[in-house]
Amino acid sequence: MSKAYIVNTGIITAIGDNTVECFAALKQKRTGVGKAEYLQTFWKDELPVAEVKKSNDELAKLTGVDISWPRTALLSAVAVQEAVAPFAEQLKNFRVGFFSANTVGGMDLTENVYKSFTDNAADVDFRNIANHECGAITELVADRFGISDFVTTISTACSSSANSIMMAAQMIENGMLDVAVAGGADSMSKFTLNGFNTLMILDKQPCQPFDNNRRGLNLGEGAGYVLLMNEEAMSRCNAKGICTVSGYANANDAYHQTASSPEGTGNKLAMSNALKQAGLQPSDIDYINLHGTGTENNDSSEGKAVQVIFAGAIPKSSSTKGYTGHTLGAAGGVEAVFGTLSIANGIVFPNLRWQTQMEDINWSVVTELEEGLEIKHVLSNSFGFGGNCSTLVLSKC
Repeated sequence: MSKAYIVNTGIITAIGDNTVECFAALKQKRTGVGKAEYLQTFWKDELPVAEVKKSNDELAKLTGVDISWPRTALLSAVAVQEAVAPFAEQLKNFRVGFFSANTVGGMDLTENVYKSFTDNAADVDFRNIANHECGAITELVADRFGISDFVTTISTACSSSANSIMMAAQMIENGMLDVAVAGGADSMSKFTLNGFNTLMILDKQPCQPFDNNRRGLNLGEGAGYVLLMNEEAMSRCNAKGICTVSGYANANDAYHQTASSPEGTGNKLAMSNALKQAGLQPSDIDYINLHGTGTENNDSSEGKAVQVIFAGAIPKSSSTKGYTGHTLGAAGGVEAVFGTLSIANGIVFPNLRWQTQMEDINWSVVTELEEGLEIKHVLSNSFGFGGNCSTLVLSKC
């Protein structure tokens, strides 16, 4: 059975337009959370968000695609382009798959159509809803980069792109593909902002994951992808593996549509099964990239689950959502890129704005940048609505 090696990454978030820029922001503790600039919303002055600092026109120019694409597709294309660029010509010689996640599809354009329709139905261009579905985003980007051997869309809420990486790794391990581009993208929309606000889980200030006085999450947008190869493709492309996707697991909390169980049942199952598949003990993990949204429910249940699985020896842990906001379907991909950077550079990224120890757990997060470390194994959590819980384990080559 072949291993699935991560050989490159591609990313765009509120803290940077590529891997180098995002890495610099993480090291500098520079957040991307602020006032909405491109999303036209009633809540602009009340709810901070983590927008990518580019207009749709600017995003389209980065990849040469049509300005009419939904913003989610534009973000996806930017990150995929970075991930595949060093090997673009060579990939034509391999079986390549595209595993892309999102949750909002082309909702931004659909919202514009709806407003136009209510203002003046006669002037509506219904072609703007042609790419409304989540799968349409994947197809646009796959066509742009000539990927056709296997193309699929994953949409399991906030665990979506972790699941896309999981599926890609499985297909490489089982000899069904040589190369895979896996991750996800999501853009800001009124639909998601209003929806999360209705759930009363948005923070009116920059979020404080794993702080006892946390008030909720900040929504973000972006895209994150990893380029996976088997040994033969790596050799023929003269690529160097950074780490492998050594373990993964998906479990369902089976508790509530939008909340985790109080004790993190699904969280514990996902983490323990991912460790088992990787052939690792909890003590082998050097860094946990927490799901850590900043909501009362998520951080409590995840914190308790980590406390049980790692029983008395909690690895260095942090949430990076204080930088990027919660990018929903992109979160697992974005944080897999961050996990890869942690391994490649021997760094643990600080958890922003932590001040007060949580009362219901006995451990706390890393709050300052830690460098010069030997990071062999990273565990990354992505827990979504519907109880969908996923964990990835990345292991240094």
